[in-house]
Amino acid sequence: MDSVTDDFIIPQDWSSYSAVDHATWDRLFARQQAMLPGRVVPAFLKGLDVLRLSKPGIPDFAELSDRLMHATGWQVVAVPGLVPDDVFYEHLANRRFVAGRTIRRPDQLDYLEEPDVFHDVFGHVPLLTDPVFADYMQAYGEGGRRAASLGAIDKLARLYWYTVEFGLIRDGDATRIFGAGIVSSRSESVFALDDPSPNRIAFDLKRVMRTRYRIDDYQQTYFVIDSFDDLLRQTLDADFGPIYAELDAAEDLDVDRILPGDRLLTRGTQRHARARTARQ
Repeated sequence: MDSVTDDFIIPQDWSSYSAVDHATWDRLFARQQAMLPGRVVPAFLKGLDVLRLSKPGIPDFAELSDRLMHATGWQVVAVPGLVPDDVFYEHLANRRFVAGRTIRRPDQLDYLEEPDVFHDVFGHVPLLTDPVFADYMQAYGEGGRRAASLGAIDKLARLYWYTVEFGLIRDGDATRIFGAGIVSSRSESVFALDDPSPNRIAFDLKRVMRTRYRIDDYQQTYFVIDSFDDLLRQTLDADFGPIYAELDAAEDLDVDRILPGDRLLTRGTQRHARARTARQ
């Protein structure tokens, strides 16, 4: 067992992956690569090429970091699983993306309770080759350190959830996916764009940080950013201290709530969520 240091970084130990592990990655990669064109933001597909992720097998983090460092100054480091918030933010602020090194079993292709190397690397890392998105991720890490000191991590976590994990983006007249939780999931890659169930609401910083989210099913609301440039600008321009104070005095919003001031792109039927509730 690897000893865990204060930064939680451990060796990836790439040589320990089995043929089954590599085959699982290849199967997951092939089916997502086949369905994402036309659905995912073009910068993601460009990132796959820059990082040469189409090479068979689980990527070697050292090789991946060399290419990523050349592109935007980021690197990928292995960790044993989910890390404490302060450690996570510190790594992001220093342009280090933490990734789990284990991969799901072949019978877990469509559902996994905790992120694995496919979600972390395939889902997150390609967009770190985009200079603007890379800057946003660093800014988020720096903001996380401040949020921790203000007791506002739960509010900032919602921003990460609804952008980095489950964000949608305008691309001309179309809406594309960019959140890692969507791009690494075959079923949610379809649901997020095509299903009539979820609300799709134009991104608003305060609105997002008031909104609860769910971790056990598809999202009932997705927020749509105009561009990575706009997302970065809003993050850098905002004075988060007063925002956190304002949010403390406001009610949290349920996942399916629509407000009068929302710029609503799609009013969802919530059929999927109601059907799930009825089955329980």
